[in-house]
Amino acid sequence: MTPGVAFFYGGMVKARSVVSMMMMSFGAMGLVGVLWVIYGYGLAFGTVAGNTSNDLIPGVLGNPSGQFLLGDLVGAPDGSGANLYGLAFAGFQATFAIITVALISGAIADRAKFGSWMLFAFLWVTIVYFPVAHWVFNFTADPTTGAATDGGWIVFNMGVNDFAGGTAVHINAGAAGLALALVLGKRIGFQKGIQKPHNVPLTLLGAALLWFGWFGFNAGSAAAVNGTAAIAWINTLAAPAAAILGWLIVEKFKDGKPTSIGAASGAVAGLVAITPACNILTPGWGMVLGAVTGAICCLAIELKFKLGFDDSLDVVGIHLVGGIIGTLYIGIFGTGIGLIDRIGNGDSNPLSQLGAQAVGAGSVLVFSFVIAWLLGTAIQKTIGFRISTEDEVAGVDTVVHGEESYVLDPA
Repeated sequence: MTPGVAFFYGGMVKARSVVSMMMMSFGAMGLVGVLWVIYGYGLAFGTVAGNTSNDLIPGVLGNPSGQFLLGDLVGAPDGSGANLYGLAFAGFQATFAIITVALISGAIADRAKFGSWMLFAFLWVTIVYFPVAHWVFNFTADPTTGAATDGGWIVFNMGVNDFAGGTAVHINAGAAGLALALVLGKRIGFQKGIQKPHNVPLTLLGAALLWFGWFGFNAGSAAAVNGTAAIAWINTLAAPAAAILGWLIVEKFKDGKPTSIGAASGAVAGLVAITPACNILTPGWGMVLGAVTGAICCLAIELKFKLGFDDSLDVVGIHLVGGIIGTLYIGIFGTGIGLIDRIGNGDSNPLSQLGAQAVGAGSVLVFSFVIAWLLGTAIQKTIGFRISTEDEVAGVDTVVHGEESYVLDPA
């Protein structure tokens, strides 16, 4: 999925920024993949996944001591005693960490130094993502009800339903992207309509790769071949399909023409929204979520022009807004736990799930935004985060990487 992000973002930037844009995704793959194996998995899941008894801070931060280089999972040097399920789970969860960091890069396209980006990625994933993953993904579930019986505070203590990362991935990345967009400031000539996607087919290819990978992202979060995986799979088809239609309808009325970039963006918005909810919605409610999210995100991407922040590739308008919609939607339409079913069952506190979802979403949003803003500001004031005006005009690719995306005359 992260190469899909690279293509999705790469097609939408200037032709002189494609290498830089894609390198931020590939840089995240290299850096976060290494950090995850060294200590990231331990901080996120502790000695035993789902068990908080040995946490450094119970329910908040795991203890990496037994999982340095995945030690307890690997077993003896000859391979005996290896925890095969644990290793597979660790590898699967690594992809969540990697793509969350890569998503942030879209907010600062065309104007960021690669070295500064890598420093930010190292600090942010360590201070923000690994702990938040512990809050959301680290839990033990009751085999009958599916309710958390131990784990991170957002899922266990608050009872938040976030199946595959609406908070930990999308709200987390969107809030950090907003913070960095504010720190780095606007691109030269920033205004509506001035920045055109340089290669639409690249963006469509990226969206296709993302959607294909997202089936594994969502259905795979069941960690089993069962009914939960099946409903997650069908919702990952239905919601983004409806989101494409919702986006295109609004785009037609708003701008006069439905665009291929709009279709790709609508699909991603629908995928974002269904991520936390794919296990708990019927396909019908999943399609409603997709259509609503596609329409709202199509409108939300205009906020950067009205409010004056340069979120280059709509990380805020799609991932932050879509993540919030999907997370809160569960509190209303989630099967058995949402407002509608609670009222139907005579529950004395039908808003409890919606309240929990809001607290979970808000907590991750504020935590990620504040830390990202502090880190980005510190980097900008020390080694510099944004390239110079001259370098931005010349093109990030040649200045930062010494490469060009398209060499039309090799001689």
